[in-house]
Amino acid sequence: MKPIRLMMGFFTVGGWTMASRVLGLVRDLMIAAFLGAGPVAEAFLVAFALPNMFRRFFAEGAFNTAFIPLFSKKVEKGEDALGFANDAFAALGSLLIVFTLLAQLFMPWLVLAMASGFAGDERFPLAVVYGRIAFGYILFISLAALCSGVLNTAGRFAAAAAAPVLLNVILVSALLFAESGLFRDLFHIDINGGPDAASIATGTILTWGVLIAGIAQLALVWWAAGRAGFPIRPRLPRLTPDMILLAKIAAPAMLAGGVLQINLLVGRQVASFTDGAIAWIGYADRLYQLPLGVVGIAVAVVLLPDLSRRLTAGDDTGARSAFNRAGEISLALTVPAAAALVVIPTALISVLFQRGSFTAEDTAATATAVALYGLGLPAFVLQKVLQPLYFARQDTRTPFRFAVVAMVVNAVIAVGGSYVIGWHAAVISSTIAAWAMVWLLWRGTAPLGDVARFDTRFYKRLGRVCLSSGIMALALIGGATVLGDALNSPGWRYLALAGLVTSGIVVYFASAQLTGALSLSEIRGAFRRSK
Repeated sequence: MKPIRLMMGFFTVGGWTMASRVLGLVRDLMIAAFLGAGPVAEAFLVAFALPNMFRRFFAEGAFNTAFIPLFSKKVEKGEDALGFANDAFAALGSLLIVFTLLAQLFMPWLVLAMASGFAGDERFPLAVVYGRIAFGYILFISLAALCSGVLNTAGRFAAAAAAPVLLNVILVSALLFAESGLFRDLFHIDINGGPDAASIATGTILTWGVLIAGIAQLALVWWAAGRAGFPIRPRLPRLTPDMILLAKIAAPAMLAGGVLQINLLVGRQVASFTDGAIAWIGYADRLYQLPLGVVGIAVAVVLLPDLSRRLTAGDDTGARSAFNRAGEISLALTVPAAAALVVIPTALISVLFQRGSFTAEDTAATATAVALYGLGLPAFVLQKVLQPLYFARQDTRTPFRFAVVAMVVNAVIAVGGSYVIGWHAAVISSTIAAWAMVWLLWRGTAPLGDVARFDTRFYKRLGRVCLSSGIMALALIGGATVLGDALNSPGWRYLALAGLVTSGIVVYFASAQLTGALSLSEIRGAFRRSK
């Protein structure tokens, strides 16, 4: 099989992920406008978070972390890769069907575990209903992730990267339909009778959209896997030696995923005791997830199968080069994004979100969360670069141990800090824990040899990236000051923000070219040859 073109794959995944995240931002802008930070918005966000929380175990997280290296090895050695994929599909599907049925029964307790502050108010029953509808998404998106792992190992990144676009297209369409007169006529909703009925109906149709989107995503990647030469077929699960090995490797990764979800649960619990805080953090999360998804997820998706296949083939030099260039391009695109989130969060949030039910108070709180997340953005991306060094060797235990330490750091700061600074502690703890995890992952690579070492070129480029990002940050601060009135003007604010962001991008790439932080000629060359 042809080698994976690392940089080409990175930009393919990044491009589609950018499209998905932009549509996701549009989706959240619409939710903010229609539902604000009120009880229906918070109930939906918690319900939507439930399947997305568990997908870290069964989808891109634990299961694929174990599946991709084993599948890559079979592809590289010419063994029965398709049979292995079919067995994994059957095992994962059977497990998830049982898990989904159990979740329907225990949904009230799951909601309380996510947000105990909902107990006794109107958010709780709404979140339970929405949670039962949305939870089926976990079955379809997890099986879609397995098909995506097959495609990524084969070097076919487009369909798997495009699948998340379907989710946001369907949810945006659901919101438009929910707010239309046709929907209200069909379901006899009288908006004049009060906003509650209309808001609840909007939340309901939005939640059903989540389930429909999961089915659409699975259909797309299942079809694409067949076209790539891996026609996956449902069948009864079998307990083969390969499935036992897969379970042994996946178990520590699932525990690590559980640690991550405990971090998220702690944050939501802290936030749930402040009205609106879950929504503020959710909207801030959407903004910082834009660069994280485009860069961090793209690198992780492409780097893991590439490292796995190179290490299996004994190509240590190629593996080190892939690791370093992935880290290099990741920070070249992430550090400036982090700087922008830190220096102009209010401009971003006020222009993008402040309308309808989303107030100036919501803007101020969300902007604070954005800035705090921005400080941790490079750490979240570096984790995506460092973890494949372990996963490609089928080592899921070491990252699990590190994740436990990061969990303790997160919990102590979030819970302890909440008594002093309230809900802000949930975001601050997440950022500090992310940097703690990066330090542990980096320190833990010592026994892995030169393959896991950053080279001289990486460190030189990192310094230049930081310099160029600092220049851009100063330009953004100056631009925001000059455009202050325009950013607050209903008639000019969109154009003003577009101009501000565009000028920041131009300044960064110009200074990056001058300092040598980022070479556009190298990027162009990556599309013409394998790295």
